[in-house]
Amino acid sequence: MENLTITQHPFWLHIELNRPAVKNALNTATLVALADAFIQAATDQNIRAVLISGKDGNFAAGADITEIATKTSAQAATDPRKAHWATVRAFPKPLIAAIDGFALGGGLELALMADLIILGETAKLGLPETNLGLIPGAGGTQRLLALAGRARASRMILTGEIIDATTAHQWGIAAYLATGSALPDAIALTTKLAQRAPLALQAAKAALVAGDEAALAFTLERANFEALMDTKDKAEGIAAFREKRKPSFTGA
Repeated sequence: MENLTITQHPFWLHIELNRPAVKNALNTATLVALADAFIQAATDQNIRAVLISGKDGNFAAGADITEIATKTSAQAATDPRKAHWATVRAFPKPLIAAIDGFALGGGLELALMADLIILGETAKLGLPETNLGLIPGAGGTQRLLALAGRARASRMILTGEIIDATTAHQWGIAAYLATGSALPDAIALTTKLAQRAPLALQAAKAALVAGDEAALAFTLERANFEALMDTKDKAEGIAAFREKRKPSFTGA
């Protein structure tokens, strides 16, 4: 798994996103590796919790733009990435995310699937997909809405604003704000959770997830994400991002 570094500890697993040259952007190969790791961890009785972080100072700076650039709505509707995201969402054991540096777009969507998020001082969070003529497509609109509320979720998603660690913690997006890097605190927390009763933790997580996500509009979010793939604004947004210029959207 060249895109991941996986380390086994007593009763817990550390998964580290390992694409530092692109700020750990989540391409399809990385999502495949993540899904495989979570499938194995779900049935391994020696693993009671999982910690996920990113290498070299960033969590994950979004999806891989090169994979999205030419994707059509029809291709997005049958994209295997949907199944990989579903595997992460279905992981039954406690999942902790340690965020240092950028957690943007798909990177933040991955973090929002965690049960507990710890932010380092350098953390920068955002769902800037509207800058590309798109919207989040892996649950980001719904999970951010549930955590931060309508006004703050609208502010981040509609404007593409990136917020700092202190703001994200104050808004309730993360459970913990570390002094310095998030990783030491995250390791301590994951170690603590791994010492607790595993069946009780899984039962508690199942109840929390069911109660939190029952009324969220994940299907509508995904359908709208897929529909936007064929728009000229999506093509213009990605071209502008690559060319480091302001996009000129036309509503087509």
